[in-house]
Formats: sequence, structure tokens, C-alpha cells
Amino acid sequence: MKTRTRAAAPPDIEPLIRGIRAGERAVLARAITLVESKRLDHQKSAHQLVQSLLPHTGAARRVGITGAPGVGKSTTIDALGTYLTGEGHRVAVLAVDPSSTRTGGSILGDKTRMAQLAADARAFIRPSPAAGTLGGVAAKTRETMLICEAAGYDVILVETVGTGQSETAVADMTDFFLALMLPGAGDELQGLKKGLVELADMIAINKADGDNFARAKVAAAEYGAALHILTPRVAEWQPPVVTYSALTGAGVAQLWDHILDHHHRLAATGAFAARRREQQVKWMWALLEDRLRGKLASDPKLKTRLPQLERAVAEGTLSPALAVDDIVATLGL
Repeated sequence: MKTRTRAAAPPDIEPLIRGIRAGERAVLARAITLVESKRLDHQKSAHQLVQSLLPHTGAARRVGITGAPGVGKSTTIDALGTYLTGEGHRVAVLAVDPSSTRTGGSILGDKTRMAQLAADARAFIRPSPAAGTLGGVAAKTRETMLICEAAGYDVILVETVGTGQSETAVADMTDFFLALMLPGAGDELQGLKKGLVELADMIAINKADGDNFARAKVAAAEYGAALHILTPRVAEWQPPVVTYSALTGAGVAQLWDHILDHHHRLAATGAFAARRREQQVKWMWALLEDRLRGKLASDPKLKTRLPQLERAVAEGTLSPALAVDDIVATLGL
């Protein structure tokens, strides 16, 4: 006689809510693990948890930080975060790691690159594997952000991997989008990707110290001239170009001053609240798309049909449009 394995009961969210509101870091970590779980019962509990915490969210400053590998994102976050905790803020860092294509796990280990913040009682760092989501942005970053806000963190820093569409995804979930650049990397404007700059609320040239100081000033002038010919993201804000050094800390406080100035200007005209509302609607559609992708992967009829359609499209015997019609008909949509 076979012994049936009893399925684990879904977690009780009430203790999680109490622990999060009390700022208990261990409970916060467990709640984020629940949100990141792919189990259906865990997802249901996570949705209830986020819904219950919504009244306690929304007061934090949400800042996205991007830049090419090697620009010093983690060092910058370490310096900026340490400055902010020194000013009395509580800082949560959501660092979206590139993932192992084999295991889906995080492979960078951001805590080791943020030594000061990792030891700071007023900071919380959560590396999350991108695991194949659009642009390398972890699918549950938005929910994690809200949970951290409910736990009392008033500054949320979201670090992207700086590749693909991650910039767009992070810009759609944060209040301020900071693009980091390097000086002396050849033709400065080669790094000026139009799509990225249109999203950026500020460009900051890192490593403005020592022999790089003069090169950083030249790079800032070139980026500034280029920005003036582009239409700003919002009428209330002309993105500044600044220089700083994450290594020495010079200019780090000014980064935060610009972020606060941006908030005050947009809040005064209602543009800030409008951006938040727009982001909520985009979040809804992103979740719907994720749910539909899950349906595609789990539908029993499609499991046998999809390989046939893919093979026919690859061989050129079936057009992609007709293949999609077939998939939609199979799903009954």
C-alpha cells in the first residue's frame, strides 16, 4: 500500500503581516521567498499578502539604477545607501542578478559587492535571480518593493543588470531612473543609447577622481549637450548630467539632492501621482501577460501541439501568423 504524501499547507499570512509591519528582517525575507515561489498555493497566499499590505505602501522613494557592466553600480549603491542610512533613512536594495541558464539561480552575489550596506542594520539587500524574465528584471520585483515599503523602508534602490530591456522594465516601476556612465571610454556618445537616455531622469558619470577627473568633466559636457536635443521624459524635469566618485564619496550626496528635487517638482504639478497610477496599470498588464505565458506552458492540449507548430514554422511550411491562430484556437480564446 502506497503512502500518500500530504501537500504542505499554504502559509498563514497573518504572522507574516505582523512581522513585516514590525520590521522583522527574517520575516521580511520569508515573505519575499513566498512571493518568489512558483507554487500555486504560495502564489495565492502572496497575492493576499500584498493586497493586505497595500495600505502601508507608497511612501518610499523608488530609484532605479542602471549602467553597463563595470560602471560601478553596486559600488555606487553601497556608497549612496550608506550615506542615506547615515541620514536616518532605511534602505532596501533589490539587486536583480543575471541568472545561471542551467539552474536559474543568482550568480553574482551582490551582498559581497556592497560590504558597508550588508553590515548596516538600517539596510536590507535582496539579490533576486532574473531567471528568464523580460530584460533580466525579476518577475516579482514589484511585489518585493511593496513588501519592503510596508516593512518601513523609505528608500528602495533597484539595480538592473544593464542589459536588454531591463532598463524599460525598471523605469516602469520606479519614480526616478538613474543611468550611470564611465569617463574616458573612447567616444562618449557611443554609449548614449537613445532609448536609455529618453528614460533616464539623470546621467551620472562615475569614477570622477584622480586622473579620471578631467575626463569625467569632458564626458559630462558631451552628454549634457546631447540631452538638450532630446525631448525630456516629463515637461517638469530636464535631466541633469553630474559627476561623482563612488570610491571617494565625492558627489554622492548631490545624487540624492537631485532625486529629491525631481520628486518635489513632479509632486507640485501632479505628474508624480500620475506616473505612479500609470505604473500600477502597467503592472496589471505585466501580470496578465505572465499569467497567459503560464497558461501556454501548462495547457495539456498545447503541450503536444506546440512542438509540431514550432517545427512547421522553423521549416517554413507554416507561417507564424497561422501558427498563432492555431494556438489561440486551441486555447479557446
